[in-house]
Amino acid sequence: MSGNAKLQPAIMGVSGYTGFELTKLLLRHPQMKSPLLLAREGAEQGAVAELYPPLSGNGMHGVEPFSWELLAWRGVDVLFLATPHEVSRAWAPEAEKRGVRVVDLSGAWRLREPAHRAIYSFDDADPAAASEFTARAVYGLPELHRPKIAAAQTVANPGCYATSCILGLAPLVFGGLLDLDAGVICDSKSGVSGAGKQPTSRTHFVEVADNFSAYSVFNHRHTGEIVEQLGLSDSQLTFTPHLLPIPRGILSTIYVRLRQPMSEADVLAEVREFYAASKFVRIFAPPRLPQVQFSAHTNFCDIGFALGPDRQKLIVISCLDNLLKGAAGQAVQNMNLMFECEEQEGLG
Repeated sequence: MSGNAKLQPAIMGVSGYTGFELTKLLLRHPQMKSPLLLAREGAEQGAVAELYPPLSGNGMHGVEPFSWELLAWRGVDVLFLATPHEVSRAWAPEAEKRGVRVVDLSGAWRLREPAHRAIYSFDDADPAAASEFTARAVYGLPELHRPKIAAAQTVANPGCYATSCILGLAPLVFGGLLDLDAGVICDSKSGVSGAGKQPTSRTHFVEVADNFSAYSVFNHRHTGEIVEQLGLSDSQLTFTPHLLPIPRGILSTIYVRLRQPMSEADVLAEVREFYAASKFVRIFAPPRLPQVQFSAHTNFCDIGFALGPDRQKLIVISCLDNLLKGAAGQAVQNMNLMFECEEQEGLG
């Protein structure tokens, strides 16, 4: 970041798990002022100590009702939208008009293809303007799109499942190593916080404890992100999410077939070279494999693999913390790129 002036961030939608993690990260970021915490009219507001007891004593202001006038008065440089998809769909374009850069943590602007966006049932007042804005928004996966993120007005922060699957597959797909006609299977498991803070019948303790379940089979919102970012066809990917009885973390087991036999050393070299400049991707050499606990409470995505006896069957394991590298941590990583901070700043 050029100059010595600190940036003013604002977080819209602070009451959820992601909002809490984002607040903690920005409070300790050396280039940031204390974040402005915002909520929609009628949503949870008041003292931070009541909303976030662990943050009491940090000298923060309370949660205030959102208004564009307040953002202008406080000189907000970047607005984090931890809001429902429909809210981000309306507010990100307005922020652009007002010169405020946005990191959107919803799914509002992640997808380019109308067939993939259909799962959200967006009802845009001006579909043509929404289409133009979609083309300008940048998918915020730094390992793939650093230069575009740095120049972006609006960054669409990726989904947690999508991040784990895309990072696990990207070196293999873009290196032309896979037999895509054999298909790609992503079998992913997430902790309960991935479902959000609002309880449902599926996420109550009695339903989750001592249980393990699949959901949204052939119908999950992150499927389109994986397909679009990797340049796959819909028929080449099978993605199935599962709910784990743990608070946080994602483990994706990815089944693929190499186009031709390779050695473990050659596969490892390809993956390491692809992520040589990526500070938040850790590569595990066989026979070590990532585990959920290794990346919990960090912004790392851990990737490992096992190669079959035929040297063509390949299983990739990709692990991350769904609230950090899958949400708030990646949002700060994107903000760092947008404002010329060190990519890892505030995330160590």
